[in-house]
Amino acid sequence: MFSSIVREVRSRLTVLKAARPDRQETGANVPSAELVHLKKLFDHSSRAARIGVWECNLPNETLAWTDMVYELFDLPIGHPLSRDETVKLYSERSRIELTMLRDRAIRERSGFSLDAEIITGKGNHRWIRITATVECEGDRPVRIFGMKQDITAEKKLFDEIRYLAEFDLLTGLPNRVQFQSTFETLCATDATKHSLALFVIDLDGFKQVNDRLGHQAGDQCLRVAGNCLRSVLGGAELVARIGGDEFAVLHRCGSSDEAARIASSIVTALSASCDEDGRHIGIGGSVGVALAAGYGAPKDIFAAADGALYAAKSGGRNRFSLAHPSFTSQTHAA
Repeated sequence: MFSSIVREVRSRLTVLKAARPDRQETGANVPSAELVHLKKLFDHSSRAARIGVWECNLPNETLAWTDMVYELFDLPIGHPLSRDETVKLYSERSRIELTMLRDRAIRERSGFSLDAEIITGKGNHRWIRITATVECEGDRPVRIFGMKQDITAEKKLFDEIRYLAEFDLLTGLPNRVQFQSTFETLCATDATKHSLALFVIDLDGFKQVNDRLGHQAGDQCLRVAGNCLRSVLGGAELVARIGGDEFAVLHRCGSSDEAARIASSIVTALSASCDEDGRHIGIGGSVGVALAAGYGAPKDIFAAADGALYAAKSGGRNRFSLAHPSFTSQTHAA
């Protein structure tokens, strides 16, 4: 929308200049009333869209901002501008990205776009979208300019939507979608896959609690189990709830013995888990484990761990089972 306003302002200026061929084509020769109107149109549009215009003179790095850019950075309008000081208002990650993109745009005589986080002069965290274009005289870059737009509300909404898509609302753990994405990423290279183990966990006694005490008690069990797994598996790559009363853990393991120790700690922790009032919640957990190095695709690793989980539950529950590439499983009580 704002870019269309800018095009409209430019178009009307061009028409006005063409209508006054007896004068030089400078802004000063456009009728003052029309200039005032166009400036007011531009300022109102800029404020409504929370977009400001900026430029930087490359030979001496001097900055020029419209009023809205000052507002975005919570600086007084007309405040002396120093590029070095302004760059310090960006978060470290955004500052690194901005420097890289800006240097490349100048080097390649091109432009860039970046969503960046800033900490304003008043300490407010804000997200802005920067667009930039490099202007050259001959082949020499002389100016970089563009727009900065406040996208804080858009970023917050995006993060909320992403959270809903990737996290389980009940436990706060990553959901199956995020688990699958992370699992496939970690299995994509031999270096990460060969040290990875998958633990698939199913709660024992959950159905009885849910049936006897109701869904609220069942939900509380899931929350307690999620917190328990988070607490005991602080070094895990990912702890996720992948559906119902089933959880999955991706953890670095150097050997089957290490995987067994981790699985045993999960079974022990779940069997002793208590609610926030210190009451034992009456559930346990069975665990199936597969070392990724012994299998091919992620689906094969998951199938092996799931098979080991079935063996653990068949062997008496509240225990763990290690899968082997031969598709046999060794079941162990914790």
